[in-house]
Amino acid sequence: MEARDRGTTRRSPGRRPGPSETRQAILDAALRAFSTRGFRGASLRAIAADAGVDPALIRHFFGDKASLFAAAVADGSDVVARLVGAFEGGGPDLGRRVADAYLRLWEDPETLAVLRAILGTVLTSPEAMPPLRDMMLASVAVHAPGGAGSAGVMLAASQLLGLAVMRHILQVPALATLDREHVVAMVAPTIDRYLATEAAAG
Repeated sequence: MEARDRGTTRRSPGRRPGPSETRQAILDAALRAFSTRGFRGASLRAIAADAGVDPALIRHFFGDKASLFAAAVADGSDVVARLVGAFEGGGPDLGRRVADAYLRLWEDPETLAVLRAILGTVLTSPEAMPPLRDMMLASVAVHAPGGAGSAGVMLAASQLLGLAVMRHILQVPALATLDREHVVAMVAPTIDRYLATEAAAG
């Protein structure tokens, strides 16, 4: 008897993929489209064609384009999972873990494309961001001191976003040429101070 290849799903001729397979196919196609063409450049029709589904199925599973974008980032990439993982467990090195995880996302070619798509959407289509913002905050809130929407967490996020823009988008030499470990060591105490202040207030 021939062994099946690991990870390969065999279907009988004519059998349609189930809902979970269809949803995942849409997410995969959406992530490719948003990462390469941005929010405005990615059309639902093109995403549906890439996924091999009827465009109506996108609205069935995700509603509108903004909600699809949020789901593609949260469920179709590692961005949210890796950030949430950095917050898990708390501890005295929380600032270092969060800063390191965030900067690693910008150094990973796959997540870099997603982060660029997010940043481009913020700048050109801010109306598309609320679903993604809410989804990310809900995921992080379980572990973040004071909750993900707290002032301390938002200050930490603004610090890291500004750092990423200067280091990876504008590539300012004073920051872009430093080793990640050096940058993390410099910024972690500030992140810890924001988060510790929120934890103490809570």
